[in-house]
Amino acid sequence: MSVSEESPALEDWIGRTEVHRDTLDARPANLMQSLLPVGVELAPGDALPPLWNWLYFHAPSPLDALGRDGHPKKGGFLPPVELPRRMWAGGRFEFAGDLRIGDDIVKKSKILKVAPKTGRTGPLCFVTVEHRYTRSDQTIWREEHDIVYREDPSSDQPKAKPVAPPETITDRETINPSIVMLFRYSALTFNGHRIHYDREYARNVEGYPDLVFHGPLTATFLAEFTKRKSAGRMATFSYRAMSPLFDTRPFNIFLGRGDGHTTAWACTPEGHLAMQAEATFR
Repeated sequence: MSVSEESPALEDWIGRTEVHRDTLDARPANLMQSLLPVGVELAPGDALPPLWNWLYFHAPSPLDALGRDGHPKKGGFLPPVELPRRMWAGGRFEFAGDLRIGDDIVKKSKILKVAPKTGRTGPLCFVTVEHRYTRSDQTIWREEHDIVYREDPSSDQPKAKPVAPPETITDRETINPSIVMLFRYSALTFNGHRIHYDREYARNVEGYPDLVFHGPLTATFLAEFTKRKSAGRMATFSYRAMSPLFDTRPFNIFLGRGDGHTTAWACTPEGHLAMQAEATFR
């Protein structure tokens, strides 16, 4: 299966928009603390921690509207990319203020970019989606989310080369994943992607050795770690997934500080870079 470098059908999706509304109820945020405690029960008026917006704004997709992977079928808001595998590649946040528990928030989404490419492992397609989280027509948080689509794995497909992590470390912590952790986060984020809970599918269809630890959950751990170890209010946060993590072995997250920013990263149990992030504060 391939993707043309010139694909007018996919380009037609650039600029497509959708809108979701939600009230930031305290219950999902407090249930999230079973995975990532922030030390206090959140109540109306409290600030929502960075990246916890993913607990809200879920579309109730019927079961017969899902693809083989458990995601909604492509061709609605997201373009009809022919490549079957979908991955959370990275993203960027700008925080102009706080989203607060109890707020009525409008999420305005827009397709910014659709970019078919060819990589070492074959054809790819990158889709970038902008999300603006608004209150009274003012943008409080702005997010760009990068999605990558790729072919099913094959036995002769070259493996990605591992990336070494940065050398300057100021703090570290260990994350102990489990199938229960993955199940709970899938439930809280209404994420039906089968690679997170269906081990047979993850292994036999998408070619992973075990259940895949959610990329957004890794990013959320990094954002919380960075915020807890830094002074001031988080102004920006960006992250990029490099290689997958799994439910079977603990992994470490790290911090390093540079000129005006804080770098965070997660490493596989073998010591290779799994995700890298950067935050600025004001």
